[in-house]
Amino acid sequence: MNQPSRPLDGITVISLEHAIAAPFCTRQLADLGARVIKVERPGVGDFARAYDQRVDGLASHFVWVNRSKESLTLDLKQPSALAVLKQLLSTADVLVQNLAPGAAARMGLGFDDLSAVNPRLVVCDISGYGDDGPYRDKKAYDLLIQSEAGFLSVTGTPDQPSKAGNSIADIAAGMYAYTSILAALLQRDKVGGTGKGAHIDVSMLESLAEWMGYPMYYAYAGAAPPPRTAATHATIYPYGPFVAGDGGTVMLGLQNEREWKLFCDRVLLQPELATDARFDSNARRNQNRAELQAAILEVFAGMSSAQVLARLDEAQIANARMNDMAGLWAHPQLQARERWCEVDSPAGRLPALLPPGRISSFDYRMDAVPAVGQHTADILQTLGISPQDIAAMKAADAI
Repeated sequence: MNQPSRPLDGITVISLEHAIAAPFCTRQLADLGARVIKVERPGVGDFARAYDQRVDGLASHFVWVNRSKESLTLDLKQPSALAVLKQLLSTADVLVQNLAPGAAARMGLGFDDLSAVNPRLVVCDISGYGDDGPYRDKKAYDLLIQSEAGFLSVTGTPDQPSKAGNSIADIAAGMYAYTSILAALLQRDKVGGTGKGAHIDVSMLESLAEWMGYPMYYAYAGAAPPPRTAATHATIYPYGPFVAGDGGTVMLGLQNEREWKLFCDRVLLQPELATDARFDSNARRNQNRAELQAAILEVFAGMSSAQVLARLDEAQIANARMNDMAGLWAHPQLQARERWCEVDSPAGRLPALLPPGRISSFDYRMDAVPAVGQHTADILQTLGISPQDIAAMKAADAI
Protein backbone atom coordinates (compact mmCIF):
# COMPACT_ATOMS: atom_id res chain seq x y z
CA MET A 1 0.00 0.00 0.00
CA ASN A 2 1.38 3.39 -0.98
CA GLN A 3 2.01 5.97 1.74
CA PRO A 4 -0.46 8.88 1.35
CA SER A 5 1.28 12.11 0.47
CA ARG A 6 2.08 14.42 3.35
CA PRO A 7 1.13 18.13 3.39
CA LEU A 8 4.70 19.35 2.82
CA ASP A 9 5.97 16.66 0.47
CA GLY A 10 8.04 18.40 -2.22
CA ILE A 11 8.85 21.41 0.00
CA THR A 12 12.59 21.97 0.60
CA VAL A 13 13.70 23.81 3.73
CA ILE A 14 17.26 25.02 4.30
CA SER A 15 18.05 25.83 7.91
CA LEU A 16 20.97 27.71 9.44
CA GLU A 17 20.02 26.64 12.91
CA HIS A 18 21.31 25.88 16.35
CA ALA A 19 19.98 25.30 19.86
CA ILE A 20 16.16 24.98 20.06
CA ALA A 21 13.94 27.65 18.47
CA ALA A 22 14.81 27.13 14.79
CA PRO A 23 15.42 23.35 15.06
CA PHE A 24 12.04 22.89 16.79
CA CYS A 25 10.38 24.83 13.98
CA THR A 26 12.06 22.86 11.20
CA ARG A 27 11.55 19.48 12.83
CA GLN A 28 7.82 20.11 12.73
CA LEU A 29 8.07 21.02 9.06
CA ALA A 30 9.89 17.71 8.55
CA ASP A 31 7.14 15.89 10.47
CA LEU A 32 4.75 17.08 7.75
CA GLY A 33 6.99 15.78 4.97
CA ALA A 34 9.30 18.68 4.14
CA ARG A 35 12.87 17.93 3.16
CA VAL A 36 14.92 19.79 5.78
CA ILE A 37 18.63 20.34 5.08
CA LYS A 38 20.33 21.37 8.30
CA VAL A 39 23.52 23.36 7.71
CA GLU A 40 26.09 22.70 10.44
CA ARG A 41 29.68 23.60 11.22
CA PRO A 42 32.20 21.09 9.85
CA GLY A 43 33.40 18.71 12.54
CA VAL A 44 31.40 19.88 15.54
CA GLY A 45 27.98 20.67 14.07
CA ASP A 46 25.17 22.37 15.97
CA PHE A 47 26.52 23.26 19.41
CA ALA A 48 23.41 21.66 20.95
CA ARG A 49 24.97 18.31 20.04
CA ALA A 50 27.36 18.86 22.97
CA TYR A 51 24.86 19.93 25.63
CA ASP A 52 24.92 16.49 27.29
CA GLN A 53 25.20 12.77 26.52
CA ARG A 54 21.99 11.57 28.13
CA VAL A 55 20.58 9.58 25.18
CA ASP A 56 23.01 6.74 24.59
CA GLY A 57 25.77 9.29 24.19
CA LEU A 58 23.70 11.80 22.21
CA ALA A 59 22.40 15.13 23.54
CA SER A 60 18.83 15.17 24.83
CA HIS A 61 17.98 18.54 23.27
CA PHE A 62 19.42 17.50 19.91
CA VAL A 63 17.60 14.17 19.69
CA TRP A 64 14.31 15.90 20.53
CA VAL A 65 14.34 18.50 17.73
CA ASN A 66 16.45 17.10 14.88
CA ARG A 67 14.93 13.89 13.58
CA SER A 68 14.02 13.53 9.88
CA LYS A 69 16.69 16.04 8.75
CA GLU A 70 19.69 15.89 6.46
CA SER A 71 22.96 17.22 7.87
CA LEU A 72 25.12 19.28 5.49
CA THR A 73 28.39 20.67 6.86
CA LEU A 74 29.56 23.99 5.43
CA ASP A 75 32.07 26.56 6.65
CA LEU A 76 30.21 29.61 5.42
CA LYS A 77 33.29 31.79 5.84
CA GLN A 78 34.77 30.03 2.81
CA PRO A 79 33.52 31.18 -0.61
CA SER A 80 33.12 27.66 -1.99
CA ALA A 81 30.86 26.66 0.91
CA LEU A 82 28.80 29.84 0.74
CA ALA A 83 28.37 29.27 -3.01
CA VAL A 84 26.93 25.80 -2.28
CA LEU A 85 24.43 27.29 0.14
CA LYS A 86 23.33 29.97 -2.31
CA GLN A 87 22.92 27.33 -5.02
CA LEU A 88 20.63 25.36 -2.73
CA LEU A 89 18.64 28.48 -1.86
CA SER A 90 18.11 29.35 -5.52
CA THR A 91 15.56 26.52 -5.77
CA ALA A 92 14.50 26.02 -2.14
CA ASP A 93 11.11 26.92 -0.71
CA VAL A 94 12.10 28.06 2.78
CA LEU A 95 15.14 29.40 4.62
CA VAL A 96 15.04 29.37 8.43
CA GLN A 97 17.87 30.96 10.38
CA ASN A 98 18.58 31.88 13.98
CA LEU A 99 22.16 33.09 13.64
CA ALA A 100 23.36 36.15 15.52
CA PRO A 101 21.48 39.33 14.51
CA GLY A 102 22.70 40.61 11.14
CA ALA A 103 24.97 37.60 10.47
CA ALA A 104 22.88 36.17 7.64
CA ALA A 105 22.49 39.55 5.92
CA ARG A 106 26.26 40.13 6.03
CA MET A 107 26.73 36.92 4.02
CA GLY A 108 24.22 38.03 1.39
CA LEU A 109 21.51 35.81 2.89
CA GLY A 110 18.98 38.51 3.71
CA PHE A 111 15.48 38.39 2.26
CA ASP A 112 16.01 41.12 -0.34
CA ASP A 113 19.16 39.51 -1.76
CA LEU A 114 17.72 36.02 -1.83
CA SER A 115 14.30 36.90 -3.21
CA ALA A 116 15.93 38.72 -6.12
CA VAL A 117 17.24 35.30 -7.21
CA ASN A 118 14.37 33.13 -5.96
CA PRO A 119 11.13 35.16 -5.65
CA ARG A 120 9.23 32.14 -4.24
CA LEU A 121 11.53 31.77 -1.25
CA VAL A 122 10.09 32.18 2.25
CA VAL A 123 12.76 33.53 4.61
CA CYS A 124 12.16 33.18 8.36
CA ASP A 125 14.50 34.99 10.73
CA ILE A 126 14.27 33.94 14.40
CA SER A 127 15.96 36.13 16.99
CA GLY A 128 15.69 37.21 20.58
CA TYR A 129 14.20 40.65 19.97
CA GLY A 130 13.50 41.02 16.25
CA ASP A 131 15.16 42.59 13.22
CA ASP A 132 14.95 46.18 14.49
CA GLY A 133 14.38 48.23 17.63
CA PRO A 134 16.77 49.17 20.43
CA TYR A 135 17.19 45.56 21.63
CA ARG A 136 17.97 44.14 18.16
CA ASP A 137 21.63 43.34 18.88
CA LYS A 138 21.18 42.22 22.47
CA LYS A 139 22.12 38.62 23.19
CA ALA A 140 19.12 36.48 24.03
CA TYR A 141 18.93 33.11 25.76
CA ASP A 142 15.79 31.36 26.93
CA LEU A 143 16.12 32.30 30.61
CA LEU A 144 16.86 35.92 29.73
CA ILE A 145 13.72 36.15 27.59
CA GLN A 146 11.65 34.52 30.34
CA SER A 147 12.89 37.37 32.53
CA GLU A 148 12.30 40.17 29.99
CA ALA A 149 8.81 38.88 29.17
CA GLY A 150 7.75 39.00 32.83
CA PHE A 151 7.35 35.23 33.08
CA LEU A 152 9.57 35.00 36.16
CA SER A 153 7.55 37.70 37.90
CA VAL A 154 4.46 35.46 38.00
CA THR A 155 6.13 32.04 38.35
CA GLY A 156 7.52 30.59 41.58
CA THR A 157 6.80 31.25 45.23
CA PRO A 158 6.19 34.60 46.95
CA ASP A 159 9.83 34.51 48.08
CA GLN A 160 11.53 33.07 45.01
CA PRO A 161 10.85 33.57 41.29
CA SER A 162 11.34 30.44 39.18
CA LYS A 163 12.09 29.75 35.54
CA ALA A 164 10.15 27.19 33.57
CA GLY A 165 11.72 23.74 33.59
CA ASN A 166 11.74 23.68 29.79
CA SER A 167 12.88 26.19 27.17
CA ILE A 168 9.49 27.85 26.76
CA ALA A 169 10.73 31.04 25.07
CA ASP A 170 12.54 28.98 22.44
CA ILE A 171 9.52 26.69 22.07
CA ALA A 172 7.15 29.64 21.69
CA ALA A 173 9.34 31.23 19.01
CA GLY A 174 9.70 27.91 17.21
CA MET A 175 5.93 27.41 17.19
CA TYR A 176 5.23 30.88 15.78
CA ALA A 177 7.97 30.44 13.17
CA TYR A 178 6.43 27.10 12.17
CA THR A 179 2.89 28.42 11.85
CA SER A 180 4.05 31.59 10.09
CA ILE A 181 5.93 29.53 7.50
CA LEU A 182 2.84 27.41 6.88
CA ALA A 183 0.80 30.59 6.44
CA ALA A 184 3.35 32.04 3.99
CA LEU A 185 3.39 28.83 1.93
CA LEU A 186 -0.41 28.78 1.82
CA GLN A 187 -0.51 32.41 0.73
CA ARG A 188 2.14 31.77 -1.93
CA ASP A 189 0.55 28.67 -3.43
CA LYS A 190 -3.22 28.98 -3.01
CA VAL A 191 -5.46 29.84 -5.93
CA GLY A 192 -5.34 33.61 -6.20
CA GLY A 193 -2.29 33.72 -3.94
CA THR A 194 0.76 35.89 -4.42
CA GLY A 195 2.97 33.22 -6.01
CA LYS A 196 5.81 34.86 -4.11
CA GLY A 197 7.65 34.13 -0.91
CA ALA A 198 7.68 36.32 2.18
CA HIS A 199 9.93 37.60 4.92
CA ILE A 200 9.02 36.40 8.42
CA ASP A 201 10.56 38.10 11.46
CA VAL A 202 9.89 36.13 14.67
CA SER A 203 11.23 37.23 18.03
CA MET A 204 11.41 35.19 21.23
CA LEU A 205 10.29 38.20 23.26
CA GLU A 206 7.14 38.77 21.20
CA SER A 207 6.35 35.04 21.18
CA LEU A 208 6.51 34.69 24.95
CA ALA A 209 4.82 38.07 25.46
CA GLU A 210 1.82 36.65 23.57
CA TRP A 211 1.72 33.72 25.99
CA MET A 212 1.73 36.23 28.86
CA GLY A 213 -1.58 37.73 27.74
CA TYR A 214 -3.60 36.72 30.83
CA PRO A 215 -1.21 38.14 33.45
CA MET A 216 -0.73 41.30 31.37
CA TYR A 217 -4.47 41.97 31.19
CA TYR A 218 -4.84 41.00 34.85
CA ALA A 219 -2.42 43.86 35.57
CA TYR A 220 -4.14 46.24 33.12
CA ALA A 221 -3.80 49.98 33.71
CA GLY A 222 -1.33 49.59 36.54
CA ALA A 223 -3.32 47.06 38.57
CA ALA A 224 -1.49 44.57 40.77
CA PRO A 225 -0.15 41.55 38.84
CA PRO A 226 -1.05 37.97 39.74
CA PRO A 227 0.93 36.89 42.82
CA ARG A 228 3.45 34.06 42.63
CA THR A 229 1.72 31.09 44.22
CA ALA A 230 4.02 28.16 43.34
CA ALA A 231 1.86 25.29 42.06
CA THR A 232 -1.41 26.63 43.50
CA HIS A 233 -3.91 28.91 41.81
CA ALA A 234 -3.66 32.61 42.60
CA THR A 235 -7.40 33.12 43.16
CA ILE A 236 -9.15 29.70 43.35
CA TYR A 237 -8.91 27.30 46.31
CA PRO A 238 -8.50 24.38 46.75
CA TYR A 239 -6.58 24.19 43.48
CA GLY A 240 -3.07 22.75 43.46
CA PRO A 241 -0.86 20.11 45.12
CA PHE A 242 -1.73 18.11 48.22
CA VAL A 243 0.43 15.39 49.78
CA ALA A 244 -1.13 11.99 50.50
CA GLY A 245 -0.16 9.60 53.29
CA ASP A 246 2.33 7.68 51.13
CA GLY A 247 4.25 10.86 50.28
CA GLY A 248 2.84 11.12 46.74
CA THR A 249 1.51 14.46 45.56
CA VAL A 250 -1.96 14.80 44.07
CA MET A 251 -3.08 17.83 42.08
CA LEU A 252 -6.73 18.78 42.27
CA GLY A 253 -8.85 21.67 41.15
CA LEU A 254 -12.30 22.94 42.10
CA GLN A 255 -14.02 25.40 39.77
CA ASN A 256 -17.42 26.06 41.35
CA GLU A 257 -19.67 25.58 44.37
CA ARG A 258 -21.25 22.38 43.03
CA GLU A 259 -17.80 20.79 42.91
CA TRP A 260 -16.98 22.11 46.38
CA LYS A 261 -20.03 20.35 47.81
CA LEU A 262 -19.12 17.09 46.04
CA PHE A 263 -15.58 17.38 47.34
CA CYS A 264 -16.78 17.74 50.91
CA ASP A 265 -19.39 14.95 50.59
CA ARG A 266 -17.49 12.29 48.65
CA VAL A 267 -13.78 13.03 49.07
CA LEU A 268 -13.35 14.50 52.53
CA LEU A 269 -16.46 12.69 53.83
CA GLN A 270 -17.23 15.84 55.81
CA PRO A 271 -20.40 17.31 54.23
CA GLU A 272 -20.66 19.90 56.99
CA LEU A 273 -17.57 21.70 55.65
CA ALA A 274 -19.53 22.73 52.55
CA THR A 275 -21.58 25.21 54.59
CA ASP A 276 -18.89 26.15 57.11
CA ALA A 277 -18.83 29.97 57.21
CA ARG A 278 -15.08 29.95 56.63
CA PHE A 279 -15.36 27.99 53.39
CA ASP A 280 -18.84 28.53 51.89
CA SER A 281 -17.60 30.59 48.92
CA ASN A 282 -14.44 30.62 46.88
CA ALA A 283 -13.54 34.05 48.22
CA ARG A 284 -13.74 32.79 51.84
CA ARG A 285 -11.89 29.57 51.01
CA ASN A 286 -9.18 31.71 49.44
CA GLN A 287 -9.02 33.92 52.55
CA ASN A 288 -8.79 30.90 54.85
CA ARG A 289 -6.40 28.75 52.84
CA ALA A 290 -4.27 27.64 55.77
CA GLU A 291 -7.21 26.27 57.75
CA LEU A 292 -8.73 24.50 54.75
CA GLN A 293 -5.38 23.08 53.70
CA ALA A 294 -4.91 21.60 57.16
CA ALA A 295 -8.36 19.98 57.01
CA ILE A 296 -7.67 18.46 53.58
CA LEU A 297 -4.20 17.19 54.51
CA GLU A 298 -5.57 15.58 57.68
CA VAL A 299 -7.93 13.46 55.56
CA PHE A 300 -5.36 12.70 52.84
CA ALA A 301 -2.77 11.64 55.46
CA GLY A 302 -4.77 8.45 56.05
CA MET A 303 -4.85 7.51 52.37
CA SER A 304 -2.42 6.59 49.64
CA SER A 305 -2.17 8.83 46.60
CA ALA A 306 -3.90 6.13 44.52
CA GLN A 307 -6.80 6.09 47.01
CA VAL A 308 -7.08 9.88 46.91
CA LEU A 309 -7.11 9.87 43.11
CA ALA A 310 -9.76 7.13 43.04
CA ARG A 311 -11.98 9.08 45.42
CA LEU A 312 -11.55 12.27 43.38
CA ASP A 313 -12.41 10.41 40.17
CA GLU A 314 -15.52 8.92 41.76
CA ALA A 315 -16.63 12.42 42.76
CA GLN A 316 -15.74 13.73 39.28
CA ILE A 317 -13.32 16.26 40.72
CA ALA A 318 -10.53 17.25 38.31
CA ASN A 319 -7.23 15.75 39.40
CA ALA A 320 -3.82 14.55 38.29
CA ARG A 321 -0.75 12.80 39.59
CA MET A 322 2.36 14.95 39.87
CA ASN A 323 4.42 12.84 37.50
CA ASP A 324 8.17 12.82 37.22
CA MET A 325 9.93 12.01 33.95
CA ALA A 326 9.84 8.26 34.62
CA GLY A 327 6.09 8.57 35.09
CA LEU A 328 5.75 10.43 31.80
CA TRP A 329 7.79 7.83 29.91
CA ALA A 330 5.43 5.16 31.26
CA HIS A 331 2.21 7.20 31.08
CA PRO A 332 -0.66 4.77 30.44
CA GLN A 333 -2.58 7.24 28.29
CA LEU A 334 0.35 7.70 25.91
CA GLN A 335 0.73 3.93 25.76
CA ALA A 336 -2.98 3.31 25.17
CA ARG A 337 -3.11 5.85 22.36
CA GLU A 338 0.02 4.35 20.76
CA ARG A 339 1.90 7.66 20.78
CA TRP A 340 5.35 6.06 20.81
CA CYS A 341 7.41 4.89 17.86
CA GLU A 342 11.14 4.47 17.20
CA VAL A 343 13.55 6.47 15.05
CA ASP A 344 17.09 5.72 13.92
CA SER A 345 20.07 7.73 15.15
CA PRO A 346 23.86 7.51 15.24
CA ALA A 347 23.38 5.68 18.56
CA GLY A 348 20.85 3.19 17.18
CA ARG A 349 17.09 2.99 17.52
CA LEU A 350 15.54 5.46 19.97
CA PRO A 351 11.98 5.96 21.24
CA ALA A 352 10.19 9.06 19.96
CA LEU A 353 6.78 10.58 20.60
CA LEU A 354 4.59 11.08 17.57
CA PRO A 355 3.63 14.74 17.05
CA PRO A 356 0.48 15.89 18.87
CA GLY A 357 -2.64 15.59 16.77
CA ARG A 358 -3.70 12.32 15.15
CA ILE A 359 -4.52 13.04 11.52
CA SER A 360 -6.37 10.39 9.54
CA SER A 361 -5.18 11.41 6.07
CA PHE A 362 -1.42 10.82 6.43
CA ASP A 363 1.30 9.47 8.67
CA TYR A 364 3.91 11.79 10.17
CA ARG A 365 7.45 11.47 8.92
CA MET A 366 9.58 9.89 11.67
CA ASP A 367 13.04 9.44 10.18
CA ALA A 368 16.51 9.34 11.67
CA VAL A 369 18.42 11.86 13.76
CA PRO A 370 21.45 12.63 11.54
CA ALA A 371 25.14 12.41 12.33
CA VAL A 372 27.21 15.55 11.68
CA GLY A 373 27.66 15.96 7.93
CA GLN A 374 26.02 12.63 7.18
CA HIS A 375 24.45 13.86 3.94
CA THR A 376 27.09 16.34 2.76
CA ALA A 377 28.60 14.30 -0.07
CA ASP A 378 25.21 13.20 -1.43
CA ILE A 379 23.84 16.75 -1.44
CA LEU A 380 26.93 18.15 -3.17
CA GLN A 381 26.79 15.44 -5.80
CA THR A 382 23.14 16.23 -6.58
CA LEU A 383 24.23 19.84 -7.17
CA GLY A 384 26.62 18.61 -9.85
CA ILE A 385 29.81 19.18 -7.85
CA SER A 386 32.50 16.75 -8.97
CA PRO A 387 34.18 14.23 -6.65
CA GLN A 388 37.46 16.09 -7.15
CA ASP A 389 35.93 19.40 -6.07
CA ILE A 390 34.25 17.72 -3.09
CA ALA A 391 37.61 16.28 -2.06
CA ALA A 392 39.22 19.70 -2.41
CA MET A 393 36.53 21.31 -0.26
CA LYS A 394 37.02 18.63 2.37
CA ALA A 395 40.79 19.13 2.34
CA ALA A 396 40.23 22.86 2.90
CA ASP A 397 37.76 22.17 5.76
CA ALA A 398 35.05 23.95 3.79
CA ILE A 399 32.74 20.97 4.41
